[in-house]
Amino acid sequence: MPAYAPNRGARISRSQLSKALRKKFRWRRPRHTLKGRQTAGEVDRIGLRLQLRKRQAEAGDIVLLYGDESEALTYPYLARAWAKSGADLRVPAPGQAKKMAMLGSLDHVTRQLIVHTSPTKRNSDFVAHLEQLDHLYGPMPGRPARPVVLVEDNGPIHVSKLSLAALADRAHWLTVEWLPKYAPELNDIEAVWRDLKAHHLAHQTFTDVAALDTAIHAAVEDLNQERKDAPLAKPRISA
Repeated sequence: MPAYAPNRGARISRSQLSKALRKKFRWRRPRHTLKGRQTAGEVDRIGLRLQLRKRQAEAGDIVLLYGDESEALTYPYLARAWAKSGADLRVPAPGQAKKMAMLGSLDHVTRQLIVHTSPTKRNSDFVAHLEQLDHLYGPMPGRPARPVVLVEDNGPIHVSKLSLAALADRAHWLTVEWLPKYAPELNDIEAVWRDLKAHHLAHQTFTDVAALDTAIHAAVEDLNQERKDAPLAKPRISA
């Protein structure tokens, strides 16, 4: 077996070196980070505000929603899975993937995910999602009114003229808490998107966007059913 020979000291084999390194080191893949582009003071300030908002929501004073967009593909999403040793884990994939946009909001207290799907991700789609929130949280006769705080980033579809006008029309019951730039770690819905894909949409090939759309809504319903029994539960670790 080839050996590692430093300039000074004893000769050791590669396997011995590997065992020695494993005591204090791990073979890891680096991750991308946006921290170098963040304004640290702004991230800290908004982070503290969101902690206060969470306490208000848990006390029943407000409804706190985390909003964001994601995508699902007809091409199978691959995630880690238990399998017998030697099992073939290949999943059939179409030649060309098509996508479906998911515009969603996560209720901090109930952990319920509200999703609007669309082939596009435009400001009109964001307004359609706001209309979903109207039915669930907007003022209605006979329903106790609570202020709603919606956490959003400064993405183009959120700050367009049409979107800002739609938010202004709802200002009497809905307030937007704008996230600082390059700070997805402050948005709790990010982990839920990963959970949805890894545990409810993974390893499936969809024939077309209509089949994908149906699967997304079924997956959201299943995810929400799981969370009804455990509100405020921590999301599962996904691949």
